[in-house]
Amino acid sequence: MKTTLVTDWTVGDICKGFIYDKNEGKGLFGLDGKLVIQPEYQRNYIYGDGKKDVAVVDSLLKGYPLGLIYFVRNADGMYEVLDGQQRITSFARFVNQSWPFAVERDGKPKYFNSLAKDEQDKITATRLTIYVCEGTPSEIEAWFETINIAGVPLVKQELRNAAYHGSFVNLAKEVFSNSTNSKMSMWQTYISGDPKRQAVLETALDWVSDGQIDDYMAKHRNDEDIRQLTDHFDTVIDWVDSVFDYTGSEMCGQDWGALYKKYHQKAYTKASVTARVNALLDDSQVTNKRGIFEYVLGGETDKMLLNVRVFDQKTKQRVYDRQTREAEVKGVSNCPLCALGDGNNAKRIYKLNEMDADHVTAWSHGGSTDESNCQMLCKTHNRAKGNK
Repeated sequence: MKTTLVTDWTVGDICKGFIYDKNEGKGLFGLDGKLVIQPEYQRNYIYGDGKKDVAVVDSLLKGYPLGLIYFVRNADGMYEVLDGQQRITSFARFVNQSWPFAVERDGKPKYFNSLAKDEQDKITATRLTIYVCEGTPSEIEAWFETINIAGVPLVKQELRNAAYHGSFVNLAKEVFSNSTNSKMSMWQTYISGDPKRQAVLETALDWVSDGQIDDYMAKHRNDEDIRQLTDHFDTVIDWVDSVFDYTGSEMCGQDWGALYKKYHQKAYTKASVTARVNALLDDSQVTNKRGIFEYVLGGETDKMLLNVRVFDQKTKQRVYDRQTREAEVKGVSNCPLCALGDGNNAKRIYKLNEMDADHVTAWSHGGSTDESNCQMLCKTHNRAKGNK
């Protein structure tokens, strides 16, 4: 790969022809139309928080260097920003007053047009240190990943977007990385993470590919249609919405794609599901509320999903001591179920570590996890009793 150091371009040069797209949240062009500031494989603009963007302009006003910036020169003579688009979009927004923000000067907020002329000139005349790279797509992609190790690290899906950039990524980002998408608020009921950092897109790809995102993106890289991706994603979301009436925080970040695949062919009554979910959410014995949804989908058989509160050691010791004293007086086993039989264990006194705490009335039948509902059983009988 060939790299050329350029130090002649100034902030003012880069800002010529700058366009900012508020709908997509990104800087588009600069350098009088010769620079693509945010190629589709790049992450969305994340500096627009009133802190990072302000810090970029403050650095220029104080004469601090902005650090290295990398461009790619394409065969058609156009440039693309490989690294530095967050800084470029920040200062270009400020200078061109496109989605403007203010910086503090002498205790007062100042926009670019209200700065003193010498301060305006200081910003626009600042020379930038830019490496222009030329090479094969694979060389550029590898370099892109390398230079982004520092600073705000790229998340895995941002790296995938770079590796498989093309028409498919462009179309997919328009839908799933656009925070102004009218469906985004509803989607984020079920999906955690920032859509600008590709969390929703990654989830959609994970669901449609059964976790084989890289293979799927490689196969569909040049597709001009993302209908399979959007249809599958909408199907999963619609299924969740049809089964559950609850939209609390416990729903967010569940592996709905896997749950859909496992349970979507089963029939559910929304009213019944709602009643059970609400009851379990209110049950103080259930300590893992996030497991409730799969527990209900699976027919309420896997109690491990709920992490139902267990008897503490002090309770076990007290119940064990009481049962053992009573058993020794009667000459029977301290396991109540062994004592009912006439085999070798009918009079056996078990050690504490040979017994398990059991709900007399099972939790699933309304039994509580307190001493009045606790009995110590030998491990064999406790396993056999199960959920009865």
